Amino acid sequence: MSECIIIGSGIAGIATAIRLRAQGHSVTVLEANSYAGGKLSAFSENGFRFDAGPSLFTMPQFVDELFALSGEDPRAHFEYERLDIGCHYFFEDGTRFESPSNPEAFARLLQERLGEDPKQVLNFLSNSAKLYDITAPVFLENSLHKLSTYLNRKGLKGILNLWRLNMFSTMHAFNARTFRNPKTTQFFDRFATYNGSNPYLAPATLNVIPHLEFGYGTYFPLNGMNSITTSLCMLAERRGVRFQFNTRVDEICIASGKTTGVRSGELFFPADVVVSNMDVYPTYQKLLKSIKMPEKVKNTESSSSALIFYWGIQHKFEELGLHNIFFSADYRREFEQIFKENTIGDDSTVYINITSKHKPDDAPEGCENWFVMVNVPANTGQDWDALIGLARERICDKISRLLKTDIRPLIVSESVLDPRSIESRTSSFRGALYGSSSNHRMAAFFRHANFSPDIRNLYFCGGSVHPGGGIPLCLLSARIVSGLIGK
Repeated sequence: MSECIIIGSGIAGIATAIRLRAQGHSVTVLEANSYAGGKLSAFSENGFRFDAGPSLFTMPQFVDELFALSGEDPRAHFEYERLDIGCHYFFEDGTRFESPSNPEAFARLLQERLGEDPKQVLNFLSNSAKLYDITAPVFLENSLHKLSTYLNRKGLKGILNLWRLNMFSTMHAFNARTFRNPKTTQFFDRFATYNGSNPYLAPATLNVIPHLEFGYGTYFPLNGMNSITTSLCMLAERRGVRFQFNTRVDEICIASGKTTGVRSGELFFPADVVVSNMDVYPTYQKLLKSIKMPEKVKNTESSSSALIFYWGIQHKFEELGLHNIFFSADYRREFEQIFKENTIGDDSTVYINITSKHKPDDAPEGCENWFVMVNVPANTGQDWDALIGLARERICDKISRLLKTDIRPLIVSESVLDPRSIESRTSSFRGALYGSSSNHRMAAFFRHANFSPDIRNLYFCGGSVHPGGGIPLCLLSARIVSGLIGK
């Protein structure tokens, strides 16, 4: 039985711990914070409860898999429901609609509201499913950096079908050719933001993302998104995983080209295997100072970050749902400002998540808990205090205009999360939500491998390494790492 140390208790770190324990290893998780979950955490303020980070839950089978792997019934410990409506959409010209999760109903909706050919919409979603079938076995479920990934039937099938991935067209260009209405194009371009990218630069391969919603569905954990973290932590502890909080790792120790453990202050934790769930950039920068940082880690463009306002709203808006999008009038300009000008857009697309729509006790009677987010650049030293003040006014103006209600006097509680605090709380380089962006057709190959090419028994999991960010991909990174380590 190997002694395994996992640095960080983000969702990928917890899942890796569960998988390694199921393989028979002894596992200890060292976490710098006083709580688990990384970005997937929660807090309460003035009677309002907020999920602090990720708010969209897809592919719950990857969570269920961890319970099944441990011999437990997922439904006994973690409950969720499938959503009939994915999101509520608002456009500046007054167009608004609710997006059904059912593909046929969605195609009919776009025909009625935006004049789209329903067959074209269904064909697009069908191709999205095919993209997933091609890419998942090679680009998502296995290491891109192991020859064995390609020397099997699924791997060879993926290679032979690379031409189907539309890698040489941008996401926006492909979508603009496909649909009649620019609003439909903007709707599908938005999926690039699911991994912090720019649809005007990212390859059309990212059109695989809509399949996660329309093919597998969107869900809501009955006890909030943070229940993913809490239920998996409890599962890990029941299986014998040890969590040690308030323990910041200072160094990954190496001898003769092999990891020997980690150091935290004056303490040394010996280990046969070390897995870093810390962002890969600070892992090299702070914990592997004697090892040269790979050029692809040093030079890769960061994904977008986020500016989040947690607002307690003393009102109920019947026209809003769990997920809500208020689109910008000029989408291209918004992304140019984020990725080229390194600032917050003049007119940002606003996302509002309101869990009290499904979990009423998340807000006091007659109130709602608003998680209000806009995409912003990663932290490179901008004057964030000035930018946040300006963005707040613009966001309030936009929401008030489209809802025809001044929301400012309704805000009775407020907290803010910006790229600086994301970086400090989660060790995410520059506060980037997904590590590197996918603004290049070969971006998938630029992500760091799930293992160190230089140090034996050192591995990496989480959103900054292969296969990428977001809950499903972080859980897949844990599966990949446990497969590489083995029994």
